[in-house]
Amino acid sequence: MQFIRIGEKLISRAKLDRIIEKILSLRAQGYSQKEVAERLRIERSFISHLESIGQIRKGDRVALIGFPVANKEEVNKLAEEMGIDFTMILNDEERWSYIKDKNGITLFNELLQLIKELQDYKTVVFIGSDMRVETVQSLLEGEVIGLPLGPSPIQKDTVVDIDKLREVLQQVKEKG
Repeated sequence: MQFIRIGEKLISRAKLDRIIEKILSLRAQGYSQKEVAERLRIERSFISHLESIGQIRKGDRVALIGFPVANKEEVNKLAEEMGIDFTMILNDEERWSYIKDKNGITLFNELLQLIKELQDYKTVVFIGSDMRVETVQSLLEGEVIGLPLGPSPIQKDTVVDIDKLREVLQQVKEKG
């Protein structure tokens, strides 16, 4: 059993995990927040906050970004079929040409603008190297679902597992 000391309190991580699991199970079975709160003798507002923290999408906008992608056309077609709101998929040549003809300040300003725009999306699905996935997750406030293409640096186009991407996008859309 894992314990965490917070000041003079000793917290059981396992107990918290069991309670959260029970809350989610009861809610998934159709019980109202009030019914679950009464049954478990906890505040209803706690359940509401818990659900808000874990919510990935509720009808909100979804963005898909990825590079360097070998099967770019296939990924773009899937994104269009699934109604993804913003898509930016680049192969290796495109990602390098994107930065090649820009001076440092122009590139910096464009990247800041892109980050600002992505803040408006509830969920961003990001395809890239493991390091890039972690960087994007730390930059954006919303939910970032990373699909790593491999360890950084990736120096050539890499095929995205289209079935895995479809599954992730379906799950995101269903939660909306």
